[in-house]
Amino acid sequence: MLLGTWNLENLYRPGGPYGPRDEAGYEAKLAALAAVITELDPTVLGVQEVGDPEALKDLAGMLDDDWHVALSEHPDSRGIRVGFLSRTAMTVVADTRAFPAELRPVQADDSGLTAGQAGRGVLAVETEGGDGPLWVAVCHLKSKLLSYPNGRFQPRDEGERARYGAYALYRRAAEATALRALADGLLARDGQGRDVAVLGDLNDEVQAATTQLLLGPPGSEIGTSGYGRPDGGDATRLWDVAALIPPGQRWSRVNSGRHELIDHVLLSHRLVHRATAAGTGVPGEGPPGLPSVGPDPVERRGEPGSDHAPVWVRVGG
Repeated sequence: MLLGTWNLENLYRPGGPYGPRDEAGYEAKLAALAAVITELDPTVLGVQEVGDPEALKDLAGMLDDDWHVALSEHPDSRGIRVGFLSRTAMTVVADTRAFPAELRPVQADDSGLTAGQAGRGVLAVETEGGDGPLWVAVCHLKSKLLSYPNGRFQPRDEGERARYGAYALYRRAAEATALRALADGLLARDGQGRDVAVLGDLNDEVQAATTQLLLGPPGSEIGTSGYGRPDGGDATRLWDVAALIPPGQRWSRVNSGRHELIDHVLLSHRLVHRATAAGTGVPGEGPPGLPSVGPDPVERRGEPGSDHAPVWVRVGG
């Protein structure tokens, strides 16, 4: 079984303000995405930046066999949302933007506007994992690529950059806290007995505080002496498979020339101890070849493929 996550980068049908400008550009994008998914051959693939629900169905129609599609009903202001492509039927068990009741709204801009829920919905499904039920959640947390008032992607000064970076961090941390609460429900304090995966574009790297929030109790990390020993935290922990990715492939996006691993797969105890390999891009093809992106996402409008690489883990044989 191969589980993966992939930010499809502005998957819209042509004609709108964000997707390809014409049908030819749209077909080129779909073909590039479909070729990667075919080579990846996932059992379940969590996806981000689906702008048009019908576009994901168009993509699924270009793949071999019959694929099942699930999409969040909670897009952001641009219409992008998360979803799944799966070879097995799925039952939606959660689709939510809600913060935990104890978590207060966080500041979102200079005007004092606050965010009291996630910018995009988090979707969780139950499906067949080959060794019993599999629960999978997919997310897309607040981006580090900042936007400013009046549609600007550049700040007026460094003070504004710092403030809006802080606002984005507040929101990403709150969204990670909400995602962890959802993961708690899926784990049901039985990580040794339940197959649970959390996938998605976390918009930050492995050691970032927002990513670490998702792991649960510290200890027993992959590569440490405690990894193979039973521990009281195993019932509620999640393990980031990043440590299983070969170091020379450990990135999923290139930001202004810097290689970053911001897309992640987290597994419960029962799953992670059956993981046999993990990687980025397509298995067997070496480091992913990615374009370097800048602060203005509009610059890549209409480009085929995606500016992210898939991140995947193989479980079992």
